[in-house]
Amino acid sequence: MGDRKNRSGMKRIFLGAGVVMALGAAGDAVIAAGKPVPYWASISQPEARMRVGPSLDYPSNWIYRRRDLPVKVVQVLGLWRKVEDPDGAQGWMHVRLLSDTPTGVVRAAEAPMRESASDGARTLFRAQKGVVGRLSDCSGGWCSFDVKGQRGYVKAQDVWGATDK
Repeated sequence: MGDRKNRSGMKRIFLGAGVVMALGAAGDAVIAAGKPVPYWASISQPEARMRVGPSLDYPSNWIYRRRDLPVKVVQVLGLWRKVEDPDGAQGWMHVRLLSDTPTGVVRAAEAPMRESASDGARTLFRAQKGVVGRLSDCSGGWCSFDVKGQRGYVKAQDVWGATDK
């Protein structure tokens, strides 16, 4: 009888340890899954496949070769995120292909990058449609936009990934 209790106790210990390990391994995904949708993310890998369903068993409908491209997460299912790209295409990406780094893509034909967040500020350079950069300090209709080390302020309305949900 005592031997039976020991085995039962050991099973509980192993089961508990397994649950703790699984939660630790999926920690980032659990945190990301707690975000309200929609939310912004960006592609973190040099190549990322968008799939028609939330599994590796589904075929790819797009292959992205543009690290830092912003995507809008519109649905969460386990370790999979249903995302929308800047052109409106939707599909599923595994969470490991995505980052929380805020990025944006210029959607205006040409967006002036200003020295400060003001229409009257000096233009430092102009970014063409499709240019991808890192966003920070978005407020008052302006965002700081960094394109490979060149930084300026851009109107949030000229960048997809800045403020619209």
